[in-house]
Order: sequence, then structure tokens, then C-alpha cells
Amino acid sequence: MTDPRNTDPAIHETTTEARAGSTPGVARVVLVVGTLLVIVLFTIIVLVGRA
Repeated sequence: MTDPRNTDPAIHETTTEARAGSTPGVARVVLVVGTLLVIVLFTIIVLVGRA
């Protein structure tokens, strides 16, 4: 049997075609908001721990 990966021609797509659409940047917003929440919570924990 032959390996089908070797017989297929190379497929060339743009990054938008490969992703099947655009990227709205939601993951970046979630990452920033989550990081800010962690910083705020740690600050509250430190301040309450000193009292």
C-alpha cells in the first residue's frame, strides 16, 4: 500500500482560508480580563492578610 500523504499534491492556502474566517481577538480580551482579575484578587488577599 502506498502512503496517501505522499501522493496528495501540496495545498497552498492563505492564513484566512486555513482558519476559515477572520479572528475577532476574543481570546486576547479574555486573557487580559482574566489576568487583571487575578491581580486584583491577589491584591485583596494580600491587603486582607495584613489586617
